[in-house]
Order: sequence, then C-alpha cells, then structure tokens
Amino acid sequence: MATKNIIADLNKGEKLTGTNYDIWHKKMTFLLNDQELYEHLTTNMTRPLKESTAEHCRDLEVFKAWSKKDRCVRFTLLSCMYDELIGAYEHCPIPKEIWDQLKFDFWGTSVTRLRSLVLKFEMYKREPKNSMTEHLRIMSAMIRDLKNA
Repeated sequence: MATKNIIADLNKGEKLTGTNYDIWHKKMTFLLNDQELYEHLTTNMTRPLKESTAEHCRDLEVFKAWSKKDRCVRFTLLSCMYDELIGAYEHCPIPKEIWDQLKFDFWGTSVTRLRSLVLKFEMYKREPKNSMTEHLRIMSAMIRDLKNA
C-alpha cells in the first residue's frame, strides 16, 4: 500500500519529460531503493531450465517472485513518465532495459538539451497565478538543471 501512495505522490509532481531526467532519475532511485527493488534496474534473472528436482522448484519459485516484482518496477517506471514517452519504452519487456535505454537517451548533456535549458530559462516569465515562492522554486529548478548540464 505504501508503494502505491509513493507512486501517486510522484505522479502528482514531476513525471519524466526528457528534460528533467537528472532529478527524475534520482527520485526513482530513492523510491526503488526504499522499496528494495533497485536491483531490478541493474540485474536480470532468467527462467530456470525445466527439471523435476527440488532445487529446480525452489529456483522456479524465486524466479516467479522476481518476475512479479519486475512487473511492479516496470509499471512504476512507465507510470512516472509523461504519456508521450511511454510509447517509446513500453516495448521493453523488463525494467532494466527501460532504465538502460532512458540513460542512453537522456543522460549527459547534448548541445540540443543545453540550448533547450538556456532558452527555457531566458523565456521564463512569472505567471500571475504563481506565488513568489512558487516562482522562485521554478527559477531555482531551472538554474539547478543548467548547473547540472
């Protein structure tokens, strides 16, 4: 139940857009570490070969439990990104593949991403509906993103 609440809170906040990968990556790492699921992003488990031994039965049960958690992690990753990105990653059958592909696509700084961040910062104007605190939070996040890039 706690996992669902945490995911709901993340979905209310910042979902992955592509330009906010750095902070999204950190949030997902914290979430999955807290839920003791981070290893699903770094390792893969293969189904044991068919045998009729007691050891095989234990291995199969471990694999089934792993697969169930793997599906949960995959769902979590996909549900914490904007709909436009889901289609690009839903074909990945395991969360490790999604994680690795996201890292390949968004990690590091490309010239395009840097220009995008600079343009976003230069074009930003305070919305009348936003309080000064919200305005400063947005500006601070943009400066942090530029600094990280």
